[in-house]
Amino acid sequence: MLHHDFRRFLDALDELNPAQIEDAQTKIRDLRRKTEAISEIEARTNQEHKCPFCGDERRQKWGRTRTKVQRYRCGGCQKTYSGRTGSAIGRIHRPDLFMVALRDMLGTSAPQSVRKLAKRLGLNKYTVWRWRMLVFSIIGEGAATAFSGIIEADETYQRESRKGSREWARHFADPQNIPQPPRPRWEDFTTQGLKMMRGLSRWQLPILTVADRSGARLFQRLANRKGATLERAMNPLVPGDAVLCSDGANGYAKLATASGIEHFVVGSKPGTRVAAGCYHIQNVNSLHAQYNKFIKPFCGPATKNLNGYIRWLEVRLGGALPADIIRTS
Repeated sequence: MLHHDFRRFLDALDELNPAQIEDAQTKIRDLRRKTEAISEIEARTNQEHKCPFCGDERRQKWGRTRTKVQRYRCGGCQKTYSGRTGSAIGRIHRPDLFMVALRDMLGTSAPQSVRKLAKRLGLNKYTVWRWRMLVFSIIGEGAATAFSGIIEADETYQRESRKGSREWARHFADPQNIPQPPRPRWEDFTTQGLKMMRGLSRWQLPILTVADRSGARLFQRLANRKGATLERAMNPLVPGDAVLCSDGANGYAKLATASGIEHFVVGSKPGTRVAAGCYHIQNVNSLHAQYNKFIKPFCGPATKNLNGYIRWLEVRLGGALPADIIRTS
């Protein structure tokens, strides 16, 4: 836009009525959102000058894509590409709305549900759900966490959920060949008068939580509550010169004995929560509270996606930015 056209546009704003001003603000907000998304994507391209097809660093600008992202032409293979080519977000048609969903996932406030976010963005709920699963695949498992000094360890539990499972439908369709699933449906507890499960049943999945005094932390889902499983999970995390603080679970005691490390057992009752004045597990208890607050709005995520939710919480606590996720993809 030329300078005089821009000045004429600004002067015309004085003639707008309140409703038109609201419409203009909405349009400007949408344009700004798209511009910010494009800037994030182009920043990724500027950091990686190599062609995603042949690795050649020679390139020239070659117009823009349909979503207004800068396109380049490789000087070697002559193919064109943009900042999204070959990335996990390469086939997203609305990168601006994807960035809004990503900021909602990583922001300081509690993330919205899929339905609420879809309504806010004017999208189908399944689109937002696929984007969330895409982010799960991008953040992956994360780098190995190194612990040192005083290490605290404990477990929290998440009830198993089979949301989306077709096991009962398959059983009813072919009861002769497909056995009845081991876990009753929730409706059976009311229609058949089954006793509700309380406490630590076999449907409660353990999640190991480890933290040290320097701020390192880890959430790791365990296959079961056996002491051997706990010992195997903790063995690579605790160095030989560390001090371990935990509850009285056998896995921690066996690990300490086998590794020859100092081990302090603390209880949950008043007067037993701190040993020798400084050995406690209050940091991991705090992580348990943060986990419960984070996971509660999702009403029990499907167990098949639980690792993704755990990693999502780790990324949020680590203060990752949307730009970091884009560069990772």
